[in-house]
Amino acid sequence: MIVSASYRTDIPAFHGDWFQMRLRAGYCLVASPYGGKPYRVALTAEAVDGFVFWTRNAGPFLPALEEVQACGMPFIVQYTATGYGRALERATLPAEGAIAQMRTLADVYGRRSVVWRYDPILFAGGMDADWHRANFRRMAAALAGTVDEAVVSILSPYRKAARNLNCMTQRTGLAWQVPGPGQSAALLADLAEIAEGCGMRLTLCAQPDRLTAGVSPAACIDAARLSDVAGRDITARTKGNRPGCLCAESRDIGAYDTCPHGCAYCYAVADHDKARRAHRAHDPAAESLSPMGM
Repeated sequence: MIVSASYRTDIPAFHGDWFQMRLRAGYCLVASPYGGKPYRVALTAEAVDGFVFWTRNAGPFLPALEEVQACGMPFIVQYTATGYGRALERATLPAEGAIAQMRTLADVYGRRSVVWRYDPILFAGGMDADWHRANFRRMAAALAGTVDEAVVSILSPYRKAARNLNCMTQRTGLAWQVPGPGQSAALLADLAEIAEGCGMRLTLCAQPDRLTAGVSPAACIDAARLSDVAGRDITARTKGNRPGCLCAESRDIGAYDTCPHGCAYCYAVADHDKARRAHRAHDPAAESLSPMGM
């Protein structure tokens, strides 16, 4: 079993103490986002083939990564860094800090252990296609030799994301939009060329209709990459969490509405104030990360 931790919240940035306690306990409880009873996920070396950690700040999680490695469990860090500025990203690390962390992770755990995520791509304020080309080029150049894959996506305006972006517009006056098919195709082709020049392949997350020359479909929970990290074969069937997703089958141990980063385009938080309250109130010794308590 591969464990995802987590595309529902940033466990490395905000819930590292909880994760370490659950790792030592050998299990955690997870509230189903669709209702029903919570389910138990084993976190022992015998049960876990590997972890995929999703984060925008791995700094607080470095002790946990050491513990995971000591337990003999391989992992991949899917690290999101975009450098969009405070109107869109209230509390994330600046791009320079994120790049420095990715370099540290690659130095300690190997290049295959880290994947750079530049997503989602959206237009807002002065952030048009040319801005993204220049911004991506700068970041890719800084990450050359550190990562071998850059995952991108074009913003999908899910209900929560659209509501959060509209709140941002009301607060700042900055309008936002999703790049159209022609705009995105031209932009993605250019980003793929930039990535290749920096020793990376550009992959697109769960958007097969937007694939273009030079861009491959992403498998963010990647059994082949985990196998490389582990030095042994890890097999898992493809079982994405939405149409077009090529991720390997996994169990996610996170909870929605628990990340206080406050990103304006977030699809995992319905109410940023509620998420900040949930984070402050959470007990790291609890069996579950869910703010509902179990």
